[in-house]
Amino acid sequence: MGLTKTEIFTDAQNEIARLAKAFAHPARVAILHHLFKSNTCICGDLVDEIGLAQATISQHLKELKNLGLIKGNIEGTSVCYCIDQTKWKEMKLLLTTFFDQDINSNNCC
Repeated sequence: MGLTKTEIFTDAQNEIARLAKAFAHPARVAILHHLFKSNTCICGDLVDEIGLAQATISQHLKELKNLGLIKGNIEGTSVCYCIDQTKWKEMKLLLTTFFDQDINSNNCC
């Protein structure tokens, strides 16, 4: 596998690509939906809610946490996860700016 050469892209382009990874799997989207709905959640609740194996849920939670979209606190033997509100607001602004670009009215095709 080749290098991605991220240094040739802007910080915003790299960040959009990194954040888009969170939405690249429906399980991660379902996890985010559940966390928004409940505001906090213990990993075992996600297994029951989404219907995937504990190990699979843990992998998706790890990916979302590495992306900074969620944060977790250890409570005994469980980890309680929630949306990182600051990061979520930053992501919304970045993606809104990207998606709100106007399409050039010149028909190229």
